[in-house]
Amino acid sequence: MIIKAIASILLLACLFACEGQKSVDYQLHFSKESPVIQTTYIFGIHPLHNPQRLFEIFNPYMVYLSDNIDGANFTLEASRNYAAFDEKLYAGKLDFALPNPFQTLNAISKGYYVFAKMGDDENFKGIILTRKDSDIELVTDLKGKAVSYPAPTALAATMMPQYFLQTHGVDVMTDLDNRYVGSQESSIMNVYLKQTSAAATWPLPWFAFSKERPELAQELQVKWSTPSMINNGLVARQNIPEEIVQQVATLTAELHLHPQGQHMLAAMELSRFEIATNQDYQVVNEFLLRFSKQVRTIN
Repeated sequence: MIIKAIASILLLACLFACEGQKSVDYQLHFSKESPVIQTTYIFGIHPLHNPQRLFEIFNPYMVYLSDNIDGANFTLEASRNYAAFDEKLYAGKLDFALPNPFQTLNAISKGYYVFAKMGDDENFKGIILTRKDSDIELVTDLKGKAVSYPAPTALAATMMPQYFLQTHGVDVMTDLDNRYVGSQESSIMNVYLKQTSAAATWPLPWFAFSKERPELAQELQVKWSTPSMINNGLVARQNIPEEIVQQVATLTAELHLHPQGQHMLAAMELSRFEIATNQDYQVVNEFLLRFSKQVRTIN
């Protein structure tokens, strides 16, 4: 009992002592502005180049968008080949994307819409390369020979060259050994290494290859070029906030107006981007109808 009494006295003494002390003033501090919530957007680029080269060229553009749009962070998504990119795009796994015109047209039916496009339409064409020491002179000299392409769904680098060959005396499906080798660089290297007699690609990868590997490029020549078509599109998934898409469109279309943007565009071998809509890509549908009728069915 004595022990309990002593403990009670000590407890009361402690309580009175604590009340006599100066209380510590804890205050909550509120910011005048609400914290910005960062949303990450996945931006897919179709295989213009191999993944490493694609990152070197387009990641500065991702950083630029992230730095200039509050609450948004853009992450580059590269794909090892066209099939992998198609799978991501058509499944709606990409928030934004830069597909080729064929993929752009398909994306419209998969929950995306066009908000801009690459400029320089005159450069969106197919080119067919041969070695300078080749005996290929006429288009018909390719009959019975192998031709390399990046992928069946590459519009400028495959379909347009195949349409050119078909309309210049070669039956693409019966006269040629068509080899789809996965990338633009692989297509070019196939003809350099004499694995194929000709290689199909388009100007941007050829320009890049010529700069990076001039000792190899000098062994090759652009033998034929196709007519031009509308360039690659920029698409956004329909559920992305409109204000975010509008900011991406404006920042992208204005890249050519300042030195930082001009530097990024130079790496892309491009002079500018332009505002665009779904309607602009109906010309692609018209080409695909001709291609399907005269060359091969598109899967």
